[in-house]
Amino acid sequence: MIVLALDTCLNACSVAVSDGDRVLAHASEVMARGHQERLAPMAQAVMAEAGLGFDRLDRIGVTVGPGSFTGLRVGVAFAKGLGQALGVPVVSVGTLEALGGEGDSLVFAAIDARRDQIYLQGFEGGRALMAPDVLPVPTAVARLVELAQGRPLTLVGSGGLCWRTPRPARPSFRRRAPTPGSWPGSPRPGR
Repeated sequence: MIVLALDTCLNACSVAVSDGDRVLAHASEVMARGHQERLAPMAQAVMAEAGLGFDRLDRIGVTVGPGSFTGLRVGVAFAKGLGQALGVPVVSVGTLEALGGEGDSLVFAAIDARRDQIYLQGFEGGRALMAPDVLPVPTAVARLVELAQGRPLTLVGSGGLCWRTPRPARPSFRRRAPTPGSWPGSPRPGR
């Protein structure tokens, strides 16, 4: 089955064409804006690189969030228009599922939702452990710990950069920033 996959929900515009489990061609460009200008030419270039015409497509897949609302609309509109013109089905894939839904291990897909929140979904062996959710960071950490039950896990997505590892309180220990010139060999201010 030949599938054209589109993702415009996050800070990139990505297109891939696959035949079963084999990726024939792909392209991705980091961008916060401009998906609407790049998506169609990128899809055309990827299909050409794969040596296929659009008439060979059996299905079109498109991410449907969470992510940028404008990017999401661009991807869905393009997929629906192309699907209708070609007479092929269009299927939606959640962004978190696209990030974490493959593999045999324990995987958590996390996307930065801003305002100290994370979009989070856990998977094990490709099966969802929870519905996609948007959670404050401390609640997301607690959910991850609860579902992982001490097992090793993989964390994928931009939300991984938002984790703040809680540290146990140590009232007898205080950290201080070094003062200028306190490191050996560093110049002292005013000298």
